[in-house]
Amino acid sequence: MISIMEAIKAINPIAECTVINEDINQIIWNDNTTPISKEDILSKKTELQAEYDALDYARLREKEYPPTKEFMEAYTEKEIGGDSTKWDSYIVKYNKVRSDNPK
Repeated sequence: MISIMEAIKAINPIAECTVINEDINQIIWNDNTTPISKEDILSKKTELQAEYDALDYARLREKEYPPTKEFMEAYTEKEIGGDSTKWDSYIVKYNKVRSDNPK
């Protein structure tokens, strides 16, 4: 979940304020920061959340892909040793992750 402070910082990276209890009505702006409207903050929060949610498949894939070591061993055996057994197995696992977690 994208926080109010994340939305504020996305609008103005140097903004200084305190958000109490993640409540849009309880923002205390420091004297040197021009307040941002509640509507702009909520709009940016919605936008950032949508961007985050749109990449959920990528986060799921990252956790599920076979380890890099397995890739290196399979590729090396295929390219140097001429045995594609591990490579073929790796490709099956890789493609399963992609099909289980579509874009």
